[in-house]
Amino acid sequence: MTFTSFFPSRTVAIYMARLFLVRTFAVLAALVLVLQALDLLSESGRILAFPGNGDAQVWHYVGLRVPQIIARFLPFSVLLGTILTLITMNQNSEIIALKGSGLSAHQVLAPLLVASMGIAVISFVFSDRVVARATATLDQWQKVDYGRLPIDRGDRTNVWVRDGDDLIEVAQIRGRGNAARLGGVTLYDRTGGNLVAVVHADHGRRVAGGWAIWPANRFDVAKGTVTQLGTAVVAKNVRPDQFTLSSVDADGLSFGALKSAIADLSDAGRPTKALEGSLWHKLSGPLSAVLMPLLGAVAAFGIARSGKLFIRAVIGMALGFAYFVADNFALAMGNLGAYPPFLAAWAPFLLFFLIGEAVLIRSEE
Repeated sequence: MTFTSFFPSRTVAIYMARLFLVRTFAVLAALVLVLQALDLLSESGRILAFPGNGDAQVWHYVGLRVPQIIARFLPFSVLLGTILTLITMNQNSEIIALKGSGLSAHQVLAPLLVASMGIAVISFVFSDRVVARATATLDQWQKVDYGRLPIDRGDRTNVWVRDGDDLIEVAQIRGRGNAARLGGVTLYDRTGGNLVAVVHADHGRRVAGGWAIWPANRFDVAKGTVTQLGTAVVAKNVRPDQFTLSSVDADGLSFGALKSAIADLSDAGRPTKALEGSLWHKLSGPLSAVLMPLLGAVAAFGIARSGKLFIRAVIGMALGFAYFVADNFALAMGNLGAYPPFLAAWAPFLLFFLIGEAVLIRSEE
């Protein structure tokens, strides 16, 4: 049997794929529209509360939030698109005709599986190139209460580092390693737990023996005086990774950037298990679209031949919901360290793949 003979026919394959894709993206558009409208009801007040914000900022928020909603609900839209497609074909006796012509259940589903693979690839690229950047930008914007948006989308913001008794706050960090650039540096000089002075500077960079900050000024707490220091070297015991890797948000990084951050953390001797699980999930998450035709196949064939069509559709949706619940649970267990990273990301996928295959095999009996 050749690869092309696995499909019912070119005409039928294109027909089924078109039905599936149209219904999938129609459901996705409806979900995005409704969920974005509900989200705006809770966030528009906060956006407009900042002085100077108006309709432009609201639409900018929508532009950052919509990619997140699309990425989150695309697999569920694929599930609903599968169920709607198979229900329609079942009602029109098209599934019976395909089965009567000698096609197996796998051959009937083949066009949907191939189309869902294409959706999975698009989902990965979209999440890696668009969603990660939008998430990073939105997180920074929300940290400043929808005020002035930080310029660099890859920056880290509001980072705190401890150097002995001293505390260092950095408003924004660009770059990584020795090339890191600090912006808005505030050093709280403490002795024995008591605040002695506060040193502030607009810029900072890595130099031999510490971090050079400029133009720096020092406020003496006891005297109440301010002294201009020009360029000062501080944080002599602070490594670059303590600034740049103090808080790594997996959702705000692309696959490559997250992999590099994990490598840097590992080199610094810091735990990476939770981030490794998120890295694997950046692959298994989009690939979950391929599972949905298998889980929704019960709407076309059913486990019990006497089952009603509505019951079959409910079973298909229940299987899909169960997968999303199991996926979130496994990822949470991976973040807690209870599951190994690979198992946390891939166990639900493999489990429900077997369940979907069991449905198809049962339908062949």
